[in-house]
Amino acid sequence: MRINVPRINKTSTFLALILSIAFGSAYGEEGGNASNPLAAVTNTDLRAKYFDLGDDSIRRDYYVDGATMATPELKLKYELHYWNTDVTGSGEKDWESFHLKPIYLPSSMVGQVGDWKYKLAFGGELIVDFDNDDKGIGSGSDQIAPLFGVALAQGNTTMIPLVQHFTEISGPDVNQTSFRFIVLQAMPESQMWFKLDNKFTVDWENDNDTPASIEAQLGKTFSPGFGAYVDGLVGVGGDRSYDWGVGTGLRFKY
Repeated sequence: MRINVPRINKTSTFLALILSIAFGSAYGEEGGNASNPLAAVTNTDLRAKYFDLGDDSIRRDYYVDGATMATPELKLKYELHYWNTDVTGSGEKDWESFHLKPIYLPSSMVGQVGDWKYKLAFGGELIVDFDNDDKGIGSGSDQIAPLFGVALAQGNTTMIPLVQHFTEISGPDVNQTSFRFIVLQAMPESQMWFKLDNKFTVDWENDNDTPASIEAQLGKTFSPGFGAYVDGLVGVGGDRSYDWGVGTGLRFKY
């Protein structure tokens, strides 16, 4: 059964929800890096990315990307995206989507195998599209996406394999399975970090297309509550959704 999400006041509703999530948590963070999606941290990032889509088209994505610990074991991640693109042949800009991702980090699923500590996690994602696909902005589909992941840590290195399946609850059909493998290297002496995020997606709805990408991030923590980073992105394979991209972000930790 498909559920249609009303268009009225979507933007203001989700802006209010983000503010409520960002500042409503009673739980502190454990000191992990917020670039790890499975870290029990509370942060708000302000991000901007530029994508070369090929065929002389571009996209700029401006968004809020944050998380809060609703309980010591329940993390709530959120994103609100605003696009500027000329993919339709003329410049268009508008809100793209809101994402809410509850991730359960049960303390009973934390342990160690040899020198590697591990933490299992599972959850889901709600993606609400702002119905601007006629401007080349968004997919036009509201979606849900269950996920499963594990964080493996040894010393200053963390590896995070994740799998997530996306399907529509309204709008055009979506049937995709996404595989991610993240490597996060902390550099405590310089208060810097390096992240490599490999993404591979199977689009079961479109002839089993396999868009893939690699994203590298270099960041620095300037104080316990503030950091910044830069991103470099490249699309991989003939089904890639973009050729290359760059980005930057400011991180605020609470």
